[in-house]
Amino acid sequence: MKRYCLALDLIDEPALIEKYKWHHAPENQWPDINQSIHDAGVVSMEIYLFGNRMFMIMEVDDTFSFERMHAINQHPKSVEWENLMWGFQQAVPGAKPGEKWVLMEQIFNLPK
Repeated sequence: MKRYCLALDLIDEPALIEKYKWHHAPENQWPDINQSIHDAGVVSMEIYLFGNRMFMIMEVDDTFSFERMHAINQHPKSVEWENLMWGFQQAVPGAKPGEKWVLMEQIFNLPK
């Protein structure tokens, strides 16, 4: 199983951050979005927050690709979700124009 780690910032406004967290609480998640994430080959996904910086960990199966995830994100419900989320999000410094979650480079792995 492969793991990807990505970063994204939220707009640094406490009320927006709380609303973003509300959208991601289990009782407020959109089942169609969760299903589309699984359909893209994502086995597990976690998002962590510090201040307004987010860190996502995705574990994926052999069917996953970022191209496949992008194609799935073109479905109407996914577009609706992504447009809603963009109201809370802002690109991290160094991201390309329009780029949201940015792939992070692993620079350390504790030897066993």
